[in-house]
Amino acid sequence: MLKSFPFAIVLSFLVFACNKAEDKNQKTEPASNDSIAIAAALKDTANMAKFQFEEKEFNFGDIHEGDIVKHVFKFTNIGKSDLLISDAKGSCGCTIPSFPKEPIAPGANGEIEVQFNSKNKSGQNLKHVSIMANTYPEVTSLNIRVNVLKVDETKGPIAD
Repeated sequence: MLKSFPFAIVLSFLVFACNKAEDKNQKTEPASNDSIAIAAALKDTANMAKFQFEEKEFNFGDIHEGDIVKHVFKFTNIGKSDLLISDAKGSCGCTIPSFPKEPIAPGANGEIEVQFNSKNKSGQNLKHVSIMANTYPEVTSLNIRVNVLKVDETKGPIAD
């Protein structure tokens, strides 16, 4: 009986280890379900609306302090469903976007106008516009660059 005791310990250890292995397999099963859900979500993105901009950044160059400038960013919906823009926000109050409120059909074009007010914004400026839409990713960014010359810098030399 004493000789079978070590055998019983080894046998119980193996049974315990097999049960743990089964537990591990059961724990990885939901991960594979998660993988299926992620794959399904990625597959669904193929049917979503999609921006294709002619340009995502525009440089106004030099302007004078106090000038208000505008630029129109043109895009096409290259996706497979209507593009719906829910919101657009500038990185500060000096940058104001306007966007179409109606759906943009697949293959159709649209425009986002960005207005920049240079009052009290002298020097180099880089401003961003975030566009929230039913696209993947949900937020698309546009940029404008501008060099605002101070009022004093816009005057030429005074002749004596």
